[in-house]
Amino acid sequence: MPSRPTFLRGLGAALLATAIALPAAAQQQPAAPASSTIDAIRARGTLVCGVNTGLAGFAQPDSQGVWRGFDVDYCRAVAAALLGDANKVRYVPATAQARFTALQSGEVDILARNTTWTLSRDTSLGFDFAAITFFDGQGFMVKRSLGVNNAAQLDGATICVQPGTTTEQNLTDWARANRIRFTPVVIERLEDNINAYLAGRCDAYTTDVSGLAATRAVQANPNDHVILPEVISKEPLGPLVRHGDQRFADLVRWVHFGLVGAEELGITTANVQEMAASDARPEVQRMLGRNGDLGRMLGVDNAWMVNVIRSVGNYGEVFARNLTPIGIQRGPNALWTTPGGLQYAPPFR
Repeated sequence: MPSRPTFLRGLGAALLATAIALPAAAQQQPAAPASSTIDAIRARGTLVCGVNTGLAGFAQPDSQGVWRGFDVDYCRAVAAALLGDANKVRYVPATAQARFTALQSGEVDILARNTTWTLSRDTSLGFDFAAITFFDGQGFMVKRSLGVNNAAQLDGATICVQPGTTTEQNLTDWARANRIRFTPVVIERLEDNINAYLAGRCDAYTTDVSGLAATRAVQANPNDHVILPEVISKEPLGPLVRHGDQRFADLVRWVHFGLVGAEELGITTANVQEMAASDARPEVQRMLGRNGDLGRMLGVDNAWMVNVIRSVGNYGEVFARNLTPIGIQRGPNALWTTPGGLQYAPPFR
C-alpha cells in the first residue's frame, strides 16, 4: 500500500496531538445548544406546541376554537410547570409530513402530536423523545357493510394510508410478511385520508388503533365501522424535543412521570392543594414541593407539580377526560399496578 502524502501524515499527527491534549471529558462532550429552549420560552412568555391538525381525543379545537385533547393537555402541563400557567400555550397544527420540519426549524418548542418513537427518528432527525405517554399499535378499520372480520380478508383490498408515517412502512411490512396483496391510496392530509375512506375510495383505513377509535367516534353512525382485531405493530407515542437541550427534555420527561406518579399516589385536581399543605407521605411531599428542592433541580419552581395537577389533573384524569369518551380503554396505558398496565414513573427523590 503506498504511503500517505506528507501533508496528510502531518495533518493526522496534528489531529492526534490535539486529541491527546484534550481531557477525555472534553472529547466526549456534545456541543451546547446555541440558546436554551427553557430560556427562550420564558423570554417569550408562551410555550409553542406542535399538535395534530385535528384528531378527536388527542388534539382538536372545539366549537369555540379552544384546543382540547390528550396531547393538548401535555402541552398545558409543560406550560404549567415552566410558566406557572397552563393557558400560556400557542398551538401550531402540523401535518404528518410537516411536523418534523416544524420542530427542527424552531417553529415549535415541542411536538406533542401522536408520534411514534423509533430508532431512526431518535437518532437521525436531531430529536429526543421525552417519554412514552401512550402505548398504541396499528390496526385497520372497515365499513361493517363490507363483511370483513379480520385482516387476512383484506387480500386484494385498497387501503387508505398517510405518507411520511410509520403507518405506511408497517402496512408494507405486514403485507409482505403475510403475503397480502393491496393497493395503497396515499393521501397526505389526515382529514382527506379519512374522507377518502368514508367516500369509498378505499376498502379499509389504517392508522394507530387510537386514531381509528377517534375517527369512528365522531361519525354519525359509529357502529357502521368496525376496527378489526389485529394489531400489527408497536406504536409508543410521546412528545419530542430538539436534541442537545437536556434541561428542557428533562422537564418534559418529568412532567409525564409526575402525572403518572400523581395517579399512583392518589393526588388529583380536587385534593392537590390539600395534600400539598398536609403532612403526607414523604414522596408526596417531595413531588408537591414541601421538601427536597426537586423543582429547583429541574430549573422550575418547587411547586411545579402542584401547578400541573391543579391545571390538568393526574394521568388517569387526563386519559378519562379525553380518551375514555371516544371508547379508548386504558389497556397497556393503565398503571403498572394494574394487570397489563405499563405506565410507570421512577421515584421522586
